[in-house]
Amino acid sequence: MREFFAAFNVKEVFSAFLILFAIIDIIGSTPIVLDLKAKGKHVSPMKCTAGAFILLLGFYVGSDAVLRFFNIDINSFAVAGGLLLFLMAIEMLLDIEIFKYNGPAAEASFVPLVFPLIAGAGALTTIISLKADYADINILLGLVLNMVWVYVVLASLDKVQKVLPPTALYILRKFFGVMLLAIAIGMFTSNLTILVHTITQQ
Repeated sequence: MREFFAAFNVKEVFSAFLILFAIIDIIGSTPIVLDLKAKGKHVSPMKCTAGAFILLLGFYVGSDAVLRFFNIDINSFAVAGGLLLFLMAIEMLLDIEIFKYNGPAAEASFVPLVFPLIAGAGALTTIISLKADYADINILLGLVLNMVWVYVVLASLDKVQKVLPPTALYILRKFFGVMLLAIAIGMFTSNLTILVHTITQQ
């Protein structure tokens, strides 16, 4: 337990927060949430935030067992995660749809808001991939801070819509697309280098 808290690092917390912030992109998802509300769907900020946090935390805690079961090391998973983040960044920058969701839309509190908008494949993959470069406490604090931000945005949708017009949301999406692209390339290259080194040493 002491080692867990001793690994606390403000820079890592901020970096983990920023990566998850770009992936979750709750600001970019506000037009979708507002559209759900306009269609009469009930959106509970607390339920959505709690559901996303439990899903992400559960996946994070159980990821080691999952990786062992499929005989996958964390660096290989991080390389795959980097490729996925790269594609998501391309989506944001080029306004194209690579990942499509065709599931049921009746349950707005969980589907599609919690999954796949907040705790989607990108966020689930990323939170495991972060283990290759960051300490557990810093990843979890970055996750908690993101969940606080998600709740604030969902609870203030009307204000967000007034403060951030569609043009501002579009610009923010492009900005975080560039940030995400850089993060994806860094994650891919650093972990690929480790894998190549490991293979050559065998």
